[in-house]
Amino acid sequence: MKRRLFVLCMVLALVLPLSVAQAQGGETVTLRFWHTYNETSTENQMLVETLIPMFEEAHPNIKVESVPFPYDDFRQALVTSMAGGEGPDLARLDIIWSPEFADLGALAALDEVMPDFQEFADRVFPGPLSTNYYAGHYYGLPLDTNTRVYMWNQTLYDQMGMEPPATIDDIRALCDVLPADTYAFSDGGTYGWAVLPWIWSFGGAITDPEITVASGYVNGEATVAAYEFLYEMVDSGCFSPAMLGGGPDSGTGYFTNLVAGILDGPWMFPIAAAQYPDFEIQTTLMPAGDGGSISVVGGENIVLFANSEHPEEAMEFLRFTQSVDYQLKMSETAQIAVLPELLEDPFYVNHPYFGIFLEQLQTAQARTPHPAWTQIEDVLSQAGQLILRGEMPAQEALDAAAEEIDALLAE
Repeated sequence: MKRRLFVLCMVLALVLPLSVAQAQGGETVTLRFWHTYNETSTENQMLVETLIPMFEEAHPNIKVESVPFPYDDFRQALVTSMAGGEGPDLARLDIIWSPEFADLGALAALDEVMPDFQEFADRVFPGPLSTNYYAGHYYGLPLDTNTRVYMWNQTLYDQMGMEPPATIDDIRALCDVLPADTYAFSDGGTYGWAVLPWIWSFGGAITDPEITVASGYVNGEATVAAYEFLYEMVDSGCFSPAMLGGGPDSGTGYFTNLVAGILDGPWMFPIAAAQYPDFEIQTTLMPAGDGGSISVVGGENIVLFANSEHPEEAMEFLRFTQSVDYQLKMSETAQIAVLPELLEDPFYVNHPYFGIFLEQLQTAQARTPHPAWTQIEDVLSQAGQLILRGEMPAQEALDAAAEEIDALLAE
């Protein structure tokens, strides 16, 4: 009898773990993927209608819930969700937020929890990958990349009898030949995305290369010169007052022949095709100054949140986003892929407008990769407003900004 009980126990010991595994394998897991794709955008449609169904078909026990947020509300939504102990399993983060959320302890270090992380890291562009690195670990993988190039208005340039600008001096020259009630250039404010291409192309900087000090850099001669140029252009009426919160929206002004030039990304092409089908976007590199032609790197990373209840399943979707299928499909929505191997793909070889962005990416720089970047950018934006409104000389405003940024870096 004892022997029979022993055998029965042994059989149960072997069968029960298998049964548990089978039950777990049959359980449907739902992942929450938060992002900032506009609900009506082509990117969101591609994600929801094509890519998520493709993933779910290959992984029948994993469902992916797509949760879109307005960009301006997204960071606060993530912070609030952390405070409440809730939030996404995965998120598409602006590259500049990755160090901040890693520093807060919100993100899982992929190079620790993902056994095949290096395999995926080796496949992507080094520049976008670097935006995931903080304090000795990688907290994500690049999802898409982009930069801004100079888009010029053919109608206005023909009226002025001017060629596309190669230098910042060429931009300045437009001021004397502008048609009435038009602007040489427009942008949406004085935040980093808008002013950094000018600062860098003038040869300026925000901090030292080690990101330890701003004094001598953000208030250095070249950075001051960049802001003085922007003040001169806005004050004279050559640049649109949109940089101060007034005037026509930059994109609308460009498409309706009110603005001769803007700095913008590849997403403008599908916008033009949908809303201004008769308008042909013309592009060139960021006009060069003493520092060269330097634009700003954009894009997003995909990150795994440390409190995810389904990290293994989440990493499966993360791996899917790094696949050729995913990257090529998103490329169809005007997002630039992060896989160098795709540059040889016919889609890229024959693409009508990605080439200029890939060329600009060779010199483009990332916004200061520091957890305090959001506060640093606020300081820059406020200083820029004081300067462009003529309320404070550039040197004085940037001296004050340098002190504030030094304090943020010291923290």
